[in-house]
Amino acid sequence: MFRWYVINTYSGHENKVKANLEHRIVSMNQAPRFRRVIVPTEQVVETKDGQKVQTEKRVLPGYVLVNMDMTDEAWTVVKNTPGVTGFVGSGTKPVPLSQPEVDRILHTATAGAERPRALADFELGESVKVTSGPLSDFDGEIVDVNGDQQKLKVLVNIFERQVPVELSFDQVKKLD
Repeated sequence: MFRWYVINTYSGHENKVKANLEHRIVSMNQAPRFRRVIVPTEQVVETKDGQKVQTEKRVLPGYVLVNMDMTDEAWTVVKNTPGVTGFVGSGTKPVPLSQPEVDRILHTATAGAERPRALADFELGESVKVTSGPLSDFDGEIVDVNGDQQKLKVLVNIFERQVPVELSFDQVKKLD
């Protein structure tokens, strides 16, 4: 029975482990026992030097997902792959993921409905300059970061009073 399992790898070596595992599956004639090997990633939008850049980030650094029929031979193929430190599970027996966990990790439950999320590169207490909107060119201090809604609450000095203003990530830039 094909189930999804999580493989623990050295952090930063996920793609290398995926390539090594796929090569071993073919060379050891184990292809019928494996369906997919995936390094879960997501698209994020970062702001670098005032420019929005879309990049791909690993959802689970240090882990690779594999859809396989767990047999002794298939277990050996995965376990002896260079860069693999083991399966995620209790004791010596790997524990398969449930379907809701797989859907959440692979974003298949809402495929296509999700837009790339912006990476919150802002911290509390950081100074920023407003770049657009009615308060353009004002400086302020971040007092709240909401990564889900991509909003910041910034204290801006207006007429010698600090006024809290809610701004989106793309309306501000960091001050050096």
